[in-house]
Amino acid sequence: MSQPLFSKLALACALLGSVAMPSAMAQEKVLNIYSARHYAGDAQLYGAFTQATGIQIKRVDADDAGILQRLKAEGTASPADVVLLVDASRLWRAEVDGLFAPVRSKLLDDTIPSNLRGKATAEGTYWYGFSTRARVVVYNKARIAKDSVDTYEKLADAKLKGQLCTRSGSHPYNLSLFGAMNEHLGSAATETWLKGLVANMARNPVGGDTDQIKATASGECGVALTNTYYLARLMRSDKPEDRAVMDKVGVVFPNQTSWGTHVNIAGGAIAKNTKNAVYAQQFLEFLAGAQAQDYFANGNNEWPTAKGVKISNPALESLSGGGFKSETIPVSVVGMNQVKVQQMLDRVGYK
Repeated sequence: MSQPLFSKLALACALLGSVAMPSAMAQEKVLNIYSARHYAGDAQLYGAFTQATGIQIKRVDADDAGILQRLKAEGTASPADVVLLVDASRLWRAEVDGLFAPVRSKLLDDTIPSNLRGKATAEGTYWYGFSTRARVVVYNKARIAKDSVDTYEKLADAKLKGQLCTRSGSHPYNLSLFGAMNEHLGSAATETWLKGLVANMARNPVGGDTDQIKATASGECGVALTNTYYLARLMRSDKPEDRAVMDKVGVVFPNQTSWGTHVNIAGGAIAKNTKNAVYAQQFLEFLAGAQAQDYFANGNNEWPTAKGVKISNPALESLSGGGFKSETIPVSVVGMNQVKVQQMLDRVGYK
């Protein structure tokens, strides 16, 4: 073979390769997810989606605030297709900041209750809640009577002075609870209530919800606030020390005779600058399906949001006595109150 002919063939093969390679890449089905769900078992959820659809998942993990900051910094160059956050106020903030694309999905609208998703607009709905967690009261059974902490309002009663422990007031879990209280009580009464919480603190807010539970069991605190899945983890733990903690604390789902216990959501949305909107919507619809909803209940001790889904998690059933009354105000409204509530926290000195 002559050198010129060999060179021509080599060049032709190179050109064919350069054409074929992008074509193959174009066939690859990939979904980029920015997730604040830092739960160990979530890989099983993503694996189930890939197995069902053939769509590969590439994930970036950070907290809610970090994800929103990253989306803003990346702008139109962001590779994100789906965004998963674990708080209604952050989902609302991201919508307001223009970080999500609207979704039109009859399946999602029919499956997810209207109070557990973003407000419907002419363009569509910007985010959906796929699991819930209740914000409940734990109390030291040796020191505190259950009926003295069976409403959120009672946590501000002077009888509990020096007894209350919480994580930071500005943490999203508390901001959402306080935003809900603003809907129930009105702004003036909510600020008075927050001032009462500050007056009743056993110590400055510190740590996470599990720390509050353990401090209540040890007697450092008499009463505390926590999300239910932290309690369920301790209940399902094989460690004797975790079981001992649960033996010493009681659990109350507040306001069962009034508006119901506050619930927050973990939810998802399609990123504003997605290049894979069809795959992204397919993933959100997968999260509303029975397989994913069952995972939320059993994999991370959360209550499913999809209508008609039944759970079989003994820890959740034991905590709630088989069921509880939850508040029904839209979580989107709770998110809208976060700025107002943060200003209240600053005024009353809630750290």
